[in-house]
Amino acid sequence: MSEPRDLDYWSFVELAQERLNTRFGEHNRGATEVLLTLNRASDIVTYDLEAAVHRPRGRSWSAYRLMFVIWLAGPIEPNVAARLTGMSRAAVSNLAKPLVESGVLEKTPVSHDGRSVQLSLTEAGEKEIREAFRAQNEREAAWVDVLTPTEQQILVMLLNKLITDRSQFDVRGRN
Repeated sequence: MSEPRDLDYWSFVELAQERLNTRFGEHNRGATEVLLTLNRASDIVTYDLEAAVHRPRGRSWSAYRLMFVIWLAGPIEPNVAARLTGMSRAAVSNLAKPLVESGVLEKTPVSHDGRSVQLSLTEAGEKEIREAFRAQNEREAAWVDVLTPTEQQILVMLLNKLITDRSQFDVRGRN
């Protein structure tokens, strides 16, 4: 058996499965492997996009997601931005403050609710998100280049199948 310091991610997954068999007994090995792999892939890609594209521009992955949604769906209220980004309302509020301060986002009162605002990109914000999206999309293309167009469609189909119609249990999440 390998020492923990000698493990890479995939040998850890194998070790985890062996130890789960020993310590827990009967379990759905495939479910554990699928979700460990899905989470790992998501973490790796997200970290790479943030490190290679967004941090060099002085932004976080979360700030990019918020600006991206506002760019394509906005102007929108923070609760809608939260739903579309998969963030909490508080996270949107906390992210919006520095974006407003840096001049890429603006808040304007909405007519139907004196307590709420609309979030929209400024001209500088529009320019920034276009440049960030171009760089991100190039990186996204590099990531999926290992898959054929058909494999890309199948992966999207499988992921959609995994996350939709989960009526057999109470799915917990922001949305």
